[in-house]
Amino acid sequence: MNLWTCSKDLKNTDKMEVQEVIFYYLHEDTNILEIQFRLTIDSEEEVRIDHIDLMEADEFGYNLVLESFEFDEEDDLEEDFFWSDSASIDEDNLIEFLNEYYIVKPDKLPKPELI
Repeated sequence: MNLWTCSKDLKNTDKMEVQEVIFYYLHEDTNILEIQFRLTIDSEEEVRIDHIDLMEADEFGYNLVLESFEFDEEDDLEEDFFWSDSASIDEDNLIEFLNEYYIVKPDKLPKPELI
């Protein structure tokens, strides 16, 4: 279930979920994922920022890191494929994880910040 309610931010009847991931960066030396995202209830001028240890995702059963040679079928190999030493993140799995993570741990949901 991707929709959830957080009484700290909304009335109990309102639903919210991660609408988009704006930015992410994996700090490979610490396995900390820095994420900027927006919920369905956030305005275009708001963003939420969090730092989550990849072990948290593993504990929820999510493998967020893609091997450097994996790519979506939709990718245009001639234009979009390039070699990179850094790992990339599966954004669909990341959104699913964040939705589940904040259901289980609503106190971890960061407050929106104006950009």
